[in-house]
Amino acid sequence: MMRGRKSNKKRISRRRFLQSAAAAATAIGCGKQDVASVASGAAKKMIVLGVDGMDPRLTELFMRQGRMPNCVKLIQAGGFLPLQTSDPPQSPVAWSNFISGTNPGGHGIFDFIARDPNTMLPYQSTARAVQSRDPLRVGSWQIPLGAGQLQNLRGGPTFWNELTKHGIPTTVYRVPANFPPTETDATTVSGMGTPDMQGGYGVFTYLTNEPGHRTRDVPGGHIERVKVVDNVVQSELHGPEDLFSAEPTRVKVPVTVYLDPDQGMARIELQDSVTVLQEGEWSDWLRVEFPVVSHLASASGICRVLLKSVGDFFRLYISPVNIDPTDPSVPLSTPPDYIRELAREKGYFYTQGMIEDTHALSAGVLTEEEYRQQATFAINERMQFFDHELNRFSDGFLFFYFSSLDLSSHVFWRTLDAEHPLYSQSLAENHAGFIPALYRTIDKAIGQVLELADDDTVVMVMSDHGFTSFRRQFNLNSWLMDEGYIKPSPHARRGVNSFFQDVDWTGTRAYGLGINSLYLNLQGRERDGTVAAGAEADALMDELITRLKSVRDPDNGDRVVSEVFRSRDIYSGPYVDDAPDLIVAYNNFYRASWDTVLGSFPLEHVLDNTDAWSGDHCIDARFVPGVLMCNRSIEADEPTLSDLAPTILAQFDVPIPAEMTGENIL
Repeated sequence: MMRGRKSNKKRISRRRFLQSAAAAATAIGCGKQDVASVASGAAKKMIVLGVDGMDPRLTELFMRQGRMPNCVKLIQAGGFLPLQTSDPPQSPVAWSNFISGTNPGGHGIFDFIARDPNTMLPYQSTARAVQSRDPLRVGSWQIPLGAGQLQNLRGGPTFWNELTKHGIPTTVYRVPANFPPTETDATTVSGMGTPDMQGGYGVFTYLTNEPGHRTRDVPGGHIERVKVVDNVVQSELHGPEDLFSAEPTRVKVPVTVYLDPDQGMARIELQDSVTVLQEGEWSDWLRVEFPVVSHLASASGICRVLLKSVGDFFRLYISPVNIDPTDPSVPLSTPPDYIRELAREKGYFYTQGMIEDTHALSAGVLTEEEYRQQATFAINERMQFFDHELNRFSDGFLFFYFSSLDLSSHVFWRTLDAEHPLYSQSLAENHAGFIPALYRTIDKAIGQVLELADDDTVVMVMSDHGFTSFRRQFNLNSWLMDEGYIKPSPHARRGVNSFFQDVDWTGTRAYGLGINSLYLNLQGRERDGTVAAGAEADALMDELITRLKSVRDPDNGDRVVSEVFRSRDIYSGPYVDDAPDLIVAYNNFYRASWDTVLGSFPLEHVLDNTDAWSGDHCIDARFVPGVLMCNRSIEADEPTLSDLAPTILAQFDVPIPAEMTGENIL
């Protein structure tokens, strides 16, 4: 069981880590014999497994316990080190460092959330829909006057384009921050950042007549209070926005459910898709078509359904509607038909970037056991596609991405940390084995690669960051308001509305956005800027850094913020001007609250995290390094994510672009 330590003692020590990892390998009888290292010279083949959220401490622990024998086989031929992650250690930032071989100043991704300083409106940082011309508005309708397009906002080079330029066969399966897939001759499938049919990270639907529930939107989901009339439920499933409606309106399709309480079953009709389920049973994929463009065209999606109960109360969970891989409405792969080829061979599958439905668990819609069922579907599906890609790999480069450790660690870390506010003995007894089981699945995948690899194959396993417990949350914008940096508008309702609506920008000097980003309200940049560039801005940043680093948790006296970085001190490259002015690096066990991310102002500054999302990594990067394992010696004391793209190119003797600031570490 993992127990918390004092926050000033949990930074990983490389020397201690190496000693511990070596001891783990020795304890299992590992030596240098019996596993072939890769021959010197240019590689003919390289396989990289990207395991989101794989933690070096847990990996070392599970190796010591004998749960990850294939990891041991891999590292005895080469090495195992903590991998220095990005600042901040958010997944889209970290994976962009990996892809581009440089820091955020070289690729332009700084947080999950970015903002338009002209409108002060937020948007997803990695991709954006852009209209070529404003639509013509006629009454309640709007008529598009030009073709819009999706833009991948990540800049900088990509290692796979450099490989293909030099004739290296290359496959990159679901790497994050690659939606829409950038133009390339490589075979790619988009990963984290790929939306569902509503255009977000994934929106579930929950139909119920249970008392206490009302129709409302919750983070990542929609709850609909329904009526059961003569054992029939009539409701709707929401899809994409109607392109011809002048007001934001979602296309809806009917859902009809016929209940048989005596038999504990129901018949669910979703257009032409019909399924009969028992209580507690999941459906296969169901196809649904949403009429868009005023019913002149349609967009196809797929979803899965869980019949939770039909007895005393009706409860039906509908997964986020994924883009149909057999008929995708947006680009999901390169070449464009590769996603359809996969669907022809493997059937329907998850296409949205973040598969495990952590939102439904946090909302109490899925129980821990039901979430585990859904997460198990996800990892089993990913292993099937891993087999597929391994079977078609013969030479060149293959990257394959696993998401399950990250998302399930986020919501099940409370089963491992006895000091988390949501920890309980019964929770640990029932579910503490889930994260170790996922690590064993990853170890199985590593074993499959080792069986395939020969002396000419470089094998690497890496993660973008590690993990720690998210026990306490900090309302950054509440602190900024109470300390006089944000001025509320006269009609502001504390803790209710968005600060984009309730801030008097003419009296505001700084504001938080996203998880780690802090901006000055700068003259000439923000719409209603108040802070002059130069000496005034520098002095304000100095003041904010000093004051934030002195914030203490009133419950235990611990520092809430470990460090605050000026972006110009840690970033370099063509996108530095787009960076937040300051990066807030939270102390171990602390993180920005969801209210900070969404821009509201609760009364408290520091409070317990009582969300199932109990583990995290969006803190001081020194607390959450990733994992680097390879069957070749690692010639670096402190390898970083940005070193990996140059390292991959170097294995094939491909020149490293000048924009890549990392170095070859093998």
